[in-house]
Amino acid sequence: MSPRRSLVIVGAGPRGTGFLERLAANLPELYGDEPLDVHLVDPHPAGPGRIWRTAQSPLLWMNSRAEDVTMFTDETVALEGPVRPGPTLAEWAGLDGRTFPTRPQQGAYLRWVYERARDALPPSVTVHEHRTTALRISGPRDGRQRVRLEGTAVPLLADLVVLTVGHLDAEPDGEQRRLADFAARHRLVHLPPDFTADADLAALPAGEPVLVRGFGLAFVDLMVLLTEGRGGRYEGEGDELAYIPSGEEPVLHVGSRRGVPYHSKLGYALDGERPPLPRYFGTEQTDALLRRTGPIDFRRDVWPLIDKELGWAHYHRLFSTHPERTALAWSDFERAYDEAPPRGAEIAAVVAAAVPDPADRLDLDALDHPLDGLRYDSVEALQQGLRDYVAEDLTRRHDPAHSPDAAVFAGLLSVYGQLLRLGKRLDPGAWWHGFFSYLASGPPGPRLRQLLALSRAGVVRFLGPGVTVETDEERGLFRAGSPAVPGAWTEARALVEARIPDPAPEHTGSPLLRALYEEGTRATPGGLLVVDPVDGRILEHDGRPHPRRFALGPHTTARTGSAFTRPRTGGVAFGQNDVTARAALTFLRDRECRLPVPLSA
Repeated sequence: MSPRRSLVIVGAGPRGTGFLERLAANLPELYGDEPLDVHLVDPHPAGPGRIWRTAQSPLLWMNSRAEDVTMFTDETVALEGPVRPGPTLAEWAGLDGRTFPTRPQQGAYLRWVYERARDALPPSVTVHEHRTTALRISGPRDGRQRVRLEGTAVPLLADLVVLTVGHLDAEPDGEQRRLADFAARHRLVHLPPDFTADADLAALPAGEPVLVRGFGLAFVDLMVLLTEGRGGRYEGEGDELAYIPSGEEPVLHVGSRRGVPYHSKLGYALDGERPPLPRYFGTEQTDALLRRTGPIDFRRDVWPLIDKELGWAHYHRLFSTHPERTALAWSDFERAYDEAPPRGAEIAAVVAAAVPDPADRLDLDALDHPLDGLRYDSVEALQQGLRDYVAEDLTRRHDPAHSPDAAVFAGLLSVYGQLLRLGKRLDPGAWWHGFFSYLASGPPGPRLRQLLALSRAGVVRFLGPGVTVETDEERGLFRAGSPAVPGAWTEARALVEARIPDPAPEHTGSPLLRALYEEGTRATPGGLLVVDPVDGRILEHDGRPHPRRFALGPHTTARTGSAFTRPRTGGVAFGQNDVTARAALTFLRDRECRLPVPLSA
């Protein structure tokens, strides 16, 4: 097997590390002790990468409990390769499994996982770390690829390239350019969409109002860094938690489309009988969609099936665990629910007859628009109304009496797994991913208790739903308002877009992906690389999988629903890593290495 074969992995964060672990696990069986060069390309440290780097504020937490984070396979994962068990984050770091670790703690765990995977490779494999950015991939389908690196004249030669680049930057769109230009002309502060830990928050002055558009996890990070990060502290606990300002905080006026934060993390486990999933959105339904010759429309063709599937999870749990809150025998409800078309008057009537209390019914539309139609007499009334909403959400999400919520969470994970099968034909779009995160990937409960304390202290002010941001040329200010308080506007000299960048192809900040798009590599309108759902090969403009280019992770149509895997939950991402690693090793073993074409070719 000469010349020496070469594999380039672009992106050395968690997904690149997970792929390397599977490469090491499968290599003895599929590749033996033949020589191999593995090149890791990432400007950030291998293992944690950018998002989980250890050099960031310890005030920032993970969004998962320590016991719910593992980088290792177990017998529940569908694998062809060997299972290689290892400790969870909690076990490795000696943490209380119920706590939410800091991001530097997770970064240290990821670095250890990376070093363990690297050290598991045989001496015939040499790992090269390149702390730089990959700019372009070129080369023929049937020959070695050239990976050009920033700051290096000679490209890396690769028999295979695997992209595990994670979350990406983006260039500003037209609206963001307009807002930035307005801010520059009036000497205001405008922070565009960014990863909050990387943003220049020093530009936000103490005591001044700051408009914040976005109420998800990016806002939570912003809230933390501008309060505790500037010397504030909390006293008391639970409902009595109070915030003691340092005087260095700005006043954050936050609003969004929904006007509320993401739902709190569940404070209990789903015990007892679990909903049998999938039922209405499984392989039978996705196979039927894939057999269609025309386009698949998410709202028309898929969302009704998801709605009924999540309802099934919800009501199965309600009937099995809280039968006293139902008015029909389960067998009668199951038959009627099964026969009723999704999202119509018939299924609504079935549910109304079987579940007397509207609070026990699942209404996804109402969940997505929790404040629709609400009007407040004053801004202060809005503040109290939002505090009540957050407090009620905290109570519900920590009360097992509402365990159908946990069943819906299980249903969401099942749905995400089925959507992966539609990846080549359907990108669910930003709305679906946002809705999933809103219901299933919200902040830890303690963060929402802090939000309530900050609201009571006047450091955070709520703008409401449907927030509109305008520019006032005459006064040289930003202003924001919501239909929840008609006629009320908040003015400020600073605006923060609290959300991650939009990865749409026309706005990508990755020179590597931009070059791939320009040469015809397939991408969805939302900026996801279209990959073969079987093994992760990147699809070219004509729909053919590229034999020498793979991609894994959140920048692909095979993205999974969570950043990290819970132990003993099947680990879809682990299975993807395993399939791709085995495909890569088989290719490297069986293909003759062609001599590189001249660089001028």
